Amino acid sequence: MSTFTYLDVAKMIDHSLLNPTLTAVDLEQGIQLAKDYDAASVCILPYALKRCAGLLQGTTVKASTTIGFPHGGHTTAIKLAETKQALADGGEELDMVVNISQVLSGNWDYVAQDIRAVVEETHAAGQKVKVIFENAYLNDDQKIRLCEICSEIGADWVKTSTGYAPTGATHADLILMRKHAAPHIQVKAAGGVRDLDALLAVRALGVTRCGATRTATMLDDARLRLGLPPIVSTKAEVAGY
Repeated sequence: MSTFTYLDVAKMIDHSLLNPTLTAVDLEQGIQLAKDYDAASVCILPYALKRCAGLLQGTTVKASTTIGFPHGGHTTAIKLAETKQALADGGEELDMVVNISQVLSGNWDYVAQDIRAVVEETHAAGQKVKVIFENAYLNDDQKIRLCEICSEIGADWVKTSTGYAPTGATHADLILMRKHAAPHIQVKAAGGVRDLDALLAVRALGVTRCGATRTATMLDDARLRLGLPPIVSTKAEVAGY
């Protein structure tokens, strides 16, 4: 007997459309795929967010994009400008990268102020923030301190990685983050979750979201195991940006 429903797993997936080589056609088709499969969100290249939000209107799939991506080294002022633009373009969930250099330098006041600026601006608009640590470069003490800061500030998720570092989500990191983030802070895995069994495994660790490019593969498998009919994807109507 299955221990999950289709929506249990579909609404864990942030369908990732962040590869810099994706064309406008690729982006439109990716948005359509997320709609067809009823994913949690589409996390898309920032320039395409406004179009994405328009296409997702009337669905339960949220429009999201990135802030300070992928290295986190933007000034706070630039991250804040990106945040304001994303919110104006219809962003509902923003995935921001911490300033990795300042984390490694132990400048925690700067790190906290950087996160707080984005979180407060986003929450003032009634939307949500996922804070990306990029764990590949950090030790456990640094990951724990980031969990504490995000808990104090009230971020909505702590997130393992961008998917563009040498490593992505590991079970050890997810267990650590779930343990040290406040109960009201959710955990997102990114990088390395490529099939349904891997998705179910991180779900068992307390993960509520997962960044994925293999959304169709995972959710086709879920439907097969649940005895549901396959999804027949519809052709995207491609427009200019």
